[in-house]
Amino acid sequence: MKIYTMSEMASEGKSPEVLFWVGCAGSFDTRAQRVTKAFCEILNRAGISFAVLGNEERCTGDPARRAGNEFLFQMMAQQNIQTLNMYNVKRIVTACPHCFNILKNEYPELGGVYDVIHHTQFLETLLKEGKIKVDEQSEVTTVTYHDSCYIGRGNNIYDTPREVLEMLRVELKEMKRSRANGLCCGAGGAQMFKEEEAGDKRINTERAEEIIGTGTNIVAANCPFCITMLQDGIKEKNEQDNIIVLDLAELVLQKMNK
Repeated sequence: MKIYTMSEMASEGKSPEVLFWVGCAGSFDTRAQRVTKAFCEILNRAGISFAVLGNEERCTGDPARRAGNEFLFQMMAQQNIQTLNMYNVKRIVTACPHCFNILKNEYPELGGVYDVIHHTQFLETLLKEGKIKVDEQSEVTTVTYHDSCYIGRGNNIYDTPREVLEMLRVELKEMKRSRANGLCCGAGGAQMFKEEEAGDKRINTERAEEIIGTGTNIVAANCPFCITMLQDGIKEKNEQDNIIVLDLAELVLQKMNK
């Protein structure tokens, strides 16, 4: 699977339809890399012209800002904005809600104004436009869905991922806490990089208990941090052989016509 960088396209005088912002997790985390590959395969099969920044992509600075290091955030953001503007990037799609939120809502104050789309929104568009098609013979699957904070409460996107699931011919079983009342996975706000406090019940353990309570064996997510935390919580409950955590892109790819 060939993936072009912006510099490669620019050298050929081409401009992609969309820039895929991979993010730190999608680049370096082994589990999140599978989501990156799945989404790229979907884009290729849908005939979407896209490119990545490759080695020119830097962390958005979201963890630094959430942890209180405003200077580091602004330094990272300005470097990214300079790169994006150099390539005249207009439209960005990303599979990371943290990247999505900060690129869409916080970069504009520093001069980085782009049309930023989360991959769940892009997948919905591809499905509705018929650019990717679901195998109508695929087995109807029972799934529960975890609302990530930065897509849900942060940006009020609740229906889109559920509409994607509906188009995938799955039966959705909601957890007792969902949508605006959804429970955080425990990794947001730079908590991914913080040690647990003694005596506290781990949030992802509590969320895993709610997942188990639905009786489903698949939980759909849309965030690399959520996937890590949910998998860890499920493993702690010794249910890793019974419940699998999948990103929406992975679920879409499984359900697509071959």
